[in-house]
Amino acid sequence: MASSSGTSSGSVHQNSGSEEEFLALMDQRKRKRMISNRESARRSRMRKQKHLDDLVAQVAQLKKENHQIVTSVSITTQQFLAIEAENSVLRAQVNELTHRLQSLNEIVDFLNASAAAAANSTSSNPSFIDPTMSSFFNHNNPLNMAFLNHPIMASADMFQFKMMEMMGIVVFEI
Repeated sequence: MASSSGTSSGSVHQNSGSEEEFLALMDQRKRKRMISNRESARRSRMRKQKHLDDLVAQVAQLKKENHQIVTSVSITTQQFLAIEAENSVLRAQVNELTHRLQSLNEIVDFLNASAAAAANSTSSNPSFIDPTMSSFFNHNNPLNMAFLNHPIMASADMFQFKMMEMMGIVVFEI
């Protein structure tokens, strides 16, 4: 029996040694896993921080682009309003000049009709027209046709003042 008890105590000792090695191995694996998990968590935090930094940079870039777009739209709007105002003035000038041209054409038509009537009446009845006026209606008189060849002269300032008066803006001329 002594020999069997020696074997059994040796195997218990052997089992406790292998159990200690097993526990040590498990402890070592547990430590490695903890270190690996810590490293993985650190990498994850670093990725999250980098992603956050990228998003912050993107927000800053988008704000900058948005500011540039808003500025560009503002400038374009101001240019549009200036051109629209200029177009308004030009339309008013066109209307004014068209009206003046119509009036001048009516005057020319009237004077031409009067001159023709005077020429017809002087040839048939010379006492119809005052002799002092007969030279005025003479077609050969250079002063008679001078008004027909004159260009209409008008300045843009005159129309701007007229537009301002029509809009109710007080204009002081110096």
